[in-house]
Amino acid sequence: MCRYLLHRIFFLIFSFAAALLLIFVLLRLMPGDPANALLSVDATAEQIAAARAKAGSDRPLAEQCVLWFADILRGNLGESYISGVSVSAEVKRRLGVTIPLTLISFSVSFLLASVTGFITAYKNRRWYATVLTVFTQLNLAIPAFWVGIIFVWLFALRFPLLPSGGWPGGGWGDPAAAVESLILPALTIVFVMSSSLARYVRSNVLSVMDSGFLMASRSLGFSQVRSFVLHGIRNAYVPVISILGMELSSTLIGAVVVENVFALPGLGSMLTKAIAQHDYPSIQGVLLVSTCIVLFIGFFADVVQRILDPRLRNQRKIE
Repeated sequence: MCRYLLHRIFFLIFSFAAALLLIFVLLRLMPGDPANALLSVDATAEQIAAARAKAGSDRPLAEQCVLWFADILRGNLGESYISGVSVSAEVKRRLGVTIPLTLISFSVSFLLASVTGFITAYKNRRWYATVLTVFTQLNLAIPAFWVGIIFVWLFALRFPLLPSGGWPGGGWGDPAAAVESLILPALTIVFVMSSSLARYVRSNVLSVMDSGFLMASRSLGFSQVRSFVLHGIRNAYVPVISILGMELSSTLIGAVVVENVFALPGLGSMLTKAIAQHDYPSIQGVLLVSTCIVLFIGFFADVVQRILDPRLRNQRKIE
């Protein structure tokens, strides 16, 4: 296990370094100079030179890349070209919206998908299981932003039960208002994400229900439900763990998209605004933090799956 952890940590660091390099290169391939965000339309040659020196775009790309990597190692993500605010502080503040929205949406999606997936597998010959299966398949084709618009019309305009968007001025200082602001965005993500996860749960539950060890358990006198609870749940959900990692990452990306629909001050609105203003430090900061979170989720999911599944731990020994 220790050898696997060392190998996985090395791969995590390598992936993170490769992602940083890719972010840097792709941003530099964008048209225009990063210093343009610091200039007015009628800027003089001296002002352009000063702006390029401040942004560092007058240096060779290799030197810019090394300096950026060095700043990251010091925990410095730079300052916004537009507001002059520390990117690290701004990202930290906006994570206070994105992370709770992601965790709430993912938790509810997992619970709903587990129930739906089990029902559609265990009662797969019943009409209501067929209806649930068709419903989850149709949900996969519906864009999250369209669902958000429908929910705003239904629950904020047609029946004014929840706010249509925005964030309370006091933030989490007013927990009730903050949670209320996250309900519709969370429901939007749950509506889409739970359908995708329910398919994997259903598929794994069906495969376990037809397995030999579950039939052997039933031959000892246990009911089908008790046999599944005692012996099937772990075998059904271990393969889902890797899927949970991907779905949690997808939930984070979905939260970034949905935030723009509901005007939430999270990473999504920060990234959209930074792209529109060519604010390179802010763009790099958001992409860096998002990439780091996604890579860590994948790492954690792999480690947990290996801990829970002895077949993976003993795979090298068998070979």
